[in-house]
Amino acid sequence: MANLINLEQVSKSYGVKPLLDSVSLGVQEGERIGVVGLNGGGKTTMLEVLAGIEEPDSGRVSRVGGLRMAVVTQRGALPEGATVAEVVLAPLGLAEHEWAGDARIRSILAGIGIDSLGLDRTVEGLSGGERRRVALAAALVRDLDLLVLDEPTNHLDVEGVQWLAEHLLTRRSALVVVTHDRWFLDTVASRTWEVVGGKVESYEGGYNDWIFARAERARQADAAEERRQNLARKELAWLRRGPQARTSKPRYRVEAAEALIANVPPPRDSVALASFAKRRLGRVVIELEDAKLTTPDGRELVHDLTWRLAPGERVGLVGVNGSGKTTLLRTLAGELQPASGRRIQGQTVKIGWLRQELDDLPTDMRVLDAVKDVAERIMLGDKEISAGQLAERLGFTPARQRTPVGDLSGGERRRLQLTRVLMSEPNVLLLDEPTNDLDIDTLQQLEDILDGWAGTMVVISHDRYLVERICDSTWALFGDGKLTNLPGGIEEYLRRRAAVVAAAAPGPAPVRVAVASTDGGPTVVRDGAADRAARKELSRIERQVAKLSERENALHEELAAAATDVQVLQRLDSELRAVVAEKESAEERWMELAAELD
Repeated sequence: MANLINLEQVSKSYGVKPLLDSVSLGVQEGERIGVVGLNGGGKTTMLEVLAGIEEPDSGRVSRVGGLRMAVVTQRGALPEGATVAEVVLAPLGLAEHEWAGDARIRSILAGIGIDSLGLDRTVEGLSGGERRRVALAAALVRDLDLLVLDEPTNHLDVEGVQWLAEHLLTRRSALVVVTHDRWFLDTVASRTWEVVGGKVESYEGGYNDWIFARAERARQADAAEERRQNLARKELAWLRRGPQARTSKPRYRVEAAEALIANVPPPRDSVALASFAKRRLGRVVIELEDAKLTTPDGRELVHDLTWRLAPGERVGLVGVNGSGKTTLLRTLAGELQPASGRRIQGQTVKIGWLRQELDDLPTDMRVLDAVKDVAERIMLGDKEISAGQLAERLGFTPARQRTPVGDLSGGERRRLQLTRVLMSEPNVLLLDEPTNDLDIDTLQQLEDILDGWAGTMVVISHDRYLVERICDSTWALFGDGKLTNLPGGIEEYLRRRAAVVAAAAPGPAPVRVAVASTDGGPTVVRDGAADRAARKELSRIERQVAKLSERENALHEELAAAATDVQVLQRLDSELRAVVAEKESAEERWMELAAELD
């Protein structure tokens, strides 16, 4: 495989801090690389140097001639005054009936949620998350050699993250993606780069393989790295004991992995924690009886809800956007009262609530003072730790603890908010998207803390790995006014959502192409049996095109794998030409039918 981009002895600094120090690496054709590292450690800088957005201070960056590349970073901007269609579709240079007749483009618009935004909306009216989705769609619809993405799963729900992973696996283009979503990383990446200390360490495989490599490296480290070693081993133990789906790529040495985790206990003792939680909380925690939840404008979200949280219960809450997850959490917290029914709270309940907003931080204090403002010391499990120790576990070095809160980045503010919640020693934790802006190291520290935390917990998160790791049960809001228990967890949620979407989908809606009639009158739309037959054929052709596209992608992968076998290459190439020709014929027929139905 040919190299698309090479970095040779590249260095890049901002001020006195070297983010990249004599880094040499390359991206090959078809390679899918996940990039991980601490916040502020240089991941985005490396991406921007790789893509040519930033020039290195020293070293050389070389790119293959004619490289087709798209870059979607957190710092990117959309052209003001443009519509969604102008940003996403206009650069393709296709007429409306051409892109609308392309099943791949239509699936991208639906998968990212662009069709629900409205193609005629201007970008000024979009939220930050919607702008990110538009920029991502504009990159995905193009035929590229290399796709460079910075945190693409932010602002996507569980379904969106799964769709994106599946889509990226079908593309032939190479991929470099910065992500803190561990399920996404393990599903997509064939190689992992860790940006640490100005260097880029390369590991084969995704999250599982990277964690094993870190555990092995920590095993050989000195005593100063003992805590990092224990965390990595504990994480590896979780991976190896988990469902097979979480270890779908066990390329590391099984014997070595088993030796590493031989004496590592389970992540938590659920029986002991539940017993302790009952002593702290008593019999009643938070209960909703015959509750009806509504939006401020009166729209009903949930009706006739009776839900009793038990001492020590750990609940993951998922659902479609707008189904009422945050409203339910606010009702549990007591900030909102049900429109009808009642909320009951136990006398010993002390709630710790992590909101999505960052408006509850004292910006006039320094980090350590803001933590001590809640408490000086707390008991975490059976150990007493100070405010400074907890802050350090969640990523604030002693030097950083002296930083004014107003000077912190968004990710650091999120960590501080979480530290303050934990310092209040709640016995009921309500966490609304706790993984936003947290790097993988901080996520591991958070999970380690929550492993030994005794109390009741309700977590809203699109991070399926986190939900599977720290929660014992999963509940969902499907938008039908009910709260549904999911014994099968996130996988069951995705299956049910797919079934709901399929059942609710209307008949195939052909794209309307404006074609003026020859006499200047209005366009005539056919009706009756002929119209129904045409729509039925349209639906059949769409399914046919989808299957042909899947076979086309599979053939491309088989061609790449058989690069040295001439006979196999000839056979696969012949089949590929036939598939492409059949697909083009089907798409032409689809466009003819669409024009007739218009």
